[in-house]
Amino acid sequence: PRAGLIHRLDKDTSGLLMIARTLEAHTQLVRALEARQIAREYRAVCLGRLTAGGMVDEPIGRHPTQRTKMSVHHSGKPAVTHYRVLQRFDNFTFIACRLESGRTHQIRVHLAHRKHPLVGDPLYSGRLVLPAGSSEALQLLLRGFKRQALHASRLAFAHPITGAPIELQSDLPDDFQALLQLLLAMEKVTPPST
Repeated sequence: PRAGLIHRLDKDTSGLLMIARTLEAHTQLVRALEARQIAREYRAVCLGRLTAGGMVDEPIGRHPTQRTKMSVHHSGKPAVTHYRVLQRFDNFTFIACRLESGRTHQIRVHLAHRKHPLVGDPLYSGRLVLPAGSSEALQLLLRGFKRQALHASRLAFAHPITGAPIELQSDLPDDFQALLQLLLAMEKVTPPST
């Protein structure tokens, strides 16, 4: 029914998809995904300054009152997200995320639950709050960033028929790169706090 779709993305998340071309490949890849034999890594920019990497091991289920959202919920399905810090900025953190499970909106829900929602996330970050002292350029970019800052950057798996290792990578899209470049530029001009 999904034309061989194995690894899908939330609306407005950029990056790699995985689509099987044959029924045999589809069957093998679904089994590999269920057995956690497909490595999936994402890049994200979240609000706030994370001090270190870590893991979120919280069940995710349908939000009890807002049916278009998911939430950390005791009756949800198990979900584990590992994250590591790639770059810290004054009010943001650029991170890499690796999934053990694949729940709907998993990274977005887990980071919002930890009070570090993704930049631009229309569903989980709430009202846009501009950091104090942010430049006009950063304010314009944040106001215009109309999607979650989330990118599926890497997939690694065994070929479903031959077993040969495959690793695919996707560069960050232009809007994501522009966000990182502006955050880096802001960091360079911001005087250190005393």
